[in-house]
Amino acid sequence: MPNASDTEVFDLAVIGGGINGVGIARDATGRGLSVYLCEQNDLASGTSSWSTKLIHGGLRYLEHYKFRLVRESLLEREKLWRIAPHIIWPLRFVLPHHAGLRPAWLLRLGLFLYDNLGGRKRLPATSVLDLTSHSAGAPLVPEFRKGFEYSDCWVQDARLVVLNAMDARDRGAVVETRTRLVSARRVDGLWELELQHANGAQTKRRAKRLVNAAGPWVASVLSGAIRLNAAAGIRLVQGSHIVVRKLFAHDRAYIFQNADGRIIFAIPYEQDFTLIGTTDQDYKGDPAKVSASEAEIEYLIAAASEYFRQPIERSAVVWTYSGVRPLYDDGASKAQEATRDYVLVADTPEGEAPLLSVYGGKITTYRRLAMAVLDKLGIGAGPKGSDWTADEVLPGGDFAMDGQSKLAAELQRNHPFLTDGEAAHLVRHYGTRARMILGSAKTRAELGADFGHGLSGSEVRYLMREEWAVTAEDVLWRRSKLGLRLDKAQVAALAAFMQAETKASRP
Repeated sequence: MPNASDTEVFDLAVIGGGINGVGIARDATGRGLSVYLCEQNDLASGTSSWSTKLIHGGLRYLEHYKFRLVRESLLEREKLWRIAPHIIWPLRFVLPHHAGLRPAWLLRLGLFLYDNLGGRKRLPATSVLDLTSHSAGAPLVPEFRKGFEYSDCWVQDARLVVLNAMDARDRGAVVETRTRLVSARRVDGLWELELQHANGAQTKRRAKRLVNAAGPWVASVLSGAIRLNAAAGIRLVQGSHIVVRKLFAHDRAYIFQNADGRIIFAIPYEQDFTLIGTTDQDYKGDPAKVSASEAEIEYLIAAASEYFRQPIERSAVVWTYSGVRPLYDDGASKAQEATRDYVLVADTPEGEAPLLSVYGGKITTYRRLAMAVLDKLGIGAGPKGSDWTADEVLPGGDFAMDGQSKLAAELQRNHPFLTDGEAAHLVRHYGTRARMILGSAKTRAELGADFGHGLSGSEVRYLMREEWAVTAEDVLWRRSKLGLRLDKAQVAALAAFMQAETKASRP
């Protein structure tokens, strides 16, 4: 007797569990389509978890006259903050005026445009800072006397991916992680997909339309599993970051100009650290094996040390990460000048099932990209309208945009054993769904195993049950950043616990 997966025909199949893939799946499912999504690894295991973690317009893109991209991105900031106030929050950025680089009048003009190009309602406008007296000037070398402060937003990037996938699933989508596309071919007006799961089992799915949102693997999926020649070029650009011990006490971020024309950020990170990045250089090789080179690490250290009063030592780097951006190859001579805009390439022979491949894109514009994909595929708006994803919150986001502190206080009232830091962690990862983790617990022991730094057995079970977490790495580096804090023994205990839970759940 055939499996249901062999006979069911989905309206849409999506390859890739990064931000673009899950955003497309969520939007399509909310419009009433039956959707299937597969990801060869964990959700957000590629580019989507290795970003600078900003929801921003891209101030530097104004220099390249990318006004449409900047405006579209700026319009998205407060929409995304509204639907995910637990994992997105406002952040003020300090731009010191460097006398030898861009003139002050040009910075003023750029920031004026940035404030007024699109959609800013709740985020505060740009202001001028006297860095000789302002707290933001204290960590900087004395020559930086004047600066500008403007607004953007911070995002827990991998969690944004997971929440979109959860919402798609809760609306009826089938989401399979650790499931590799072996082949896709057109058969009788449909796409027939052959898939291989982590346990070696193989299944088939059929769909009326196929979207290739495989990120850095978009071209290899085309040429390999789908067996089509790529109609567009892809440019892989490596971006690396370093994490160091906290460099400053205030809650603002910095954006620094460099003599080579690049900019880098220095951002408060996970309470006790500072995140510095990113680099831009062309990448050749397997995107799964990308890592920060020593040259990139030294570049970021040197660039930041030009601004900070206390130079950064190599020994201060506690973690590095690197990702590959799958940009559309527009022929730009420098990696940092290649377009960050998304490009959609269709393959739609008459009478055959359509294929759409996604190149480029930014986390900030993932919703708009999803809308563009569905429009290009001729999918109707549905009863909620084409922009419905701007109004319906992501899982756990059903509270006020500025309500994190209030929700944390509620959790502590109901669960007095929670420390301030533990309550903040739960709110900033799960929002109102933290209640599902805590249940009726009145003591810490009722949450089960304690892996350190507030990570409980109840939280891990939630992540395994609701968020596709399978390994300790999934929990520590994508669902959270507790990998920065747990020691080897704690990591080993977590891995053993998860293996036992997986074994116990098998029939």
